[in-house]
Amino acid sequence: MFANLGLVARRDEILTTAARLFAARGFHGVSVADIGAACGISGPALYKHFASKDAVLAEMLIEISERLLRVGRERSEAAPDAIAALEALVAWHVDFALRDRPLIVVQDRDWESLPDEARERVRTLQREYVDLWADRLQEAHEGLRADTARAMAHAAFGLINSTPHSGLLPDARMRELLSQMAGAALRIS
Repeated sequence: MFANLGLVARRDEILTTAARLFAARGFHGVSVADIGAACGISGPALYKHFASKDAVLAEMLIEISERLLRVGRERSEAAPDAIAALEALVAWHVDFALRDRPLIVVQDRDWESLPDEARERVRTLQREYVDLWADRLQEAHEGLRADTARAMAHAAFGLINSTPHSGLLPDARMRELLSQMAGAALRIS
């Protein structure tokens, strides 16, 4: 059991380190040896955890897409109404954007480097995440069309996911600003 926890911790460390490196230098600018060295292991030792550098990128972006959707659903379902659900979704996405800036950069810049199967899985998860937001928006705003609700969700993501470029304030102030701006854009505050 403890050996498995160690493997999970090492995999998480590799993913976090690789995200930071990919964000700084791009997927093609980072080698397996670079990732290994940054984690304190040899490049070949990385293959105990991942089949390839492509597999690292795939797991990284699939995992964050699954987590965004899973936690988003949990927060939405726990809310007493659609407005509270949207506020919870905004808070969750802002937390993600401030904590995981490198993943936003990697998603934007290295999307085309994802293997086809992983790209399709990420697309599916992201569509479900957008639909979660759009459904709550339609519940909150009577008569709102589905396409408009999806466009509003995408616009809110664009605003919130600007943190790698716009995060010029301390995180606490940036959290407040992003939450206020996203709430206004979604017409919930």
